[in-house]
This record gives sequence, structure tokens and C-alpha cells, in this order.
Amino acid sequence: MPTNPLQGAQFVLAAHRVQQLPADEGAEVAFAGRSNAGKSSALNALTGQKGLARTSKTPGRTQQMVAFSLPTVLRGETSQPLETRLIDLPGYGYAKVPDALREHWRHEIDRYLHVRRSLRGVVLIVDIRHPLKDFDRMMLDFCLGTVLPCHVLMTKADKLSRNQASQALAALRKDIGANTPVTMQVFSAPDGTGVEEARIAVMRLLEGQERNT
Repeated sequence: MPTNPLQGAQFVLAAHRVQQLPADEGAEVAFAGRSNAGKSSALNALTGQKGLARTSKTPGRTQQMVAFSLPTVLRGETSQPLETRLIDLPGYGYAKVPDALREHWRHEIDRYLHVRRSLRGVVLIVDIRHPLKDFDRMMLDFCLGTVLPCHVLMTKADKLSRNQASQALAALRKDIGANTPVTMQVFSAPDGTGVEEARIAVMRLLEGQERNT
């Protein structure tokens, strides 16, 4: 069994605004997705820690930007050691929150994506059983427009047969286009489908080049 490079992740803080996040240095990967897409379960499966990210039967419980530190230290382009993090962005969509708070998070997520120099890529969580939603397409368009690497986890694959999951993956590839830098895979937290592949993808994002904002 390969060593899990994401094991040992630790909660650092929950931020209501971008400026409250850890210092903008090192390398981090953001996890984004609609409120019911299984983002917390994916984070827990990838880090091998069941209670790291809070899961709930009520969608939209993540209403802050949550930073987790990783034990993995990478070498930067100048051979300096880089601290690494995962950032859990607020779930978007079904959260039963006031319009003012919803607008606040739309603004803060947009600002985060534009200003964080340490952001190396985005893991976009989508439910394999449903077509891409407006938020999913907005996130993909942003990543493509700013050349920010994006890896799509098509979660809840255990709800489909293997053939259905393969068809859904093929349909998404056709939808997004074969000539884009977006990568994607089938994933299931409960049965472990694609977990090791996703860990490799997250590390590949962390090891990517520093962005120019």
C-alpha cells in the first residue's frame, strides 16, 4: 500500500475573509463544490482521517474557508522548502443561508481565486449522477481563463454501476473538451474508488508552478 502524502493533515483555522487565511506563501490546493457534492467526505478519504472535514446530512454546513496544513514539505523553484495546505472552500448551492451571506461568499471565493499566489490548483467536486451546474461551469471557466490547473472528482460513483460511471466520465470529457488542461476521474469515498489516483493528482497540483496574479 503506497504511503499517503496527505496523511497527517491538521486543522489550522476557519476564515470568514481571505485576509484571515494563513500567510500567502508555500503551496495550497483549494477544494470547491456544491453543498451536496460530497466535498467533506472526499477530503476525509484523501487524508485518511474520518473526522478532518465536517460531514453532515444537511448540505452547506461548511460556511467558512477552512485551512488544513499538510506534513508534506515541497521544494520550491528556488529550492526553498514550501509549506503545503488544503483549503476547503464554502459549499455553494443548497446552503440555507441569508442572501447577504451567500453574496459575501460569492465575493470572497472570487477574491480568493484571483489573489492567492500560493494557490496551485483547484479540485472541483461534482456529483457523478448529475450534469454540471452553473457553479461548476463558472469554476471551470475561471480555471481555464486563468490557466489554473483543475482536477475534477466525480464523486458518489458507488451509486452507479461501473459501466454507468464510465459513461458519465466519457460524457464529461466530451462536455469539457479534450483539448483543455482539466483532468477528471471517477471517485467514491465510501468504497475507495479512485482515492489513490486523486491523492496523486492533488500532489501534482501542489508541485505545480507558482502563479502570476
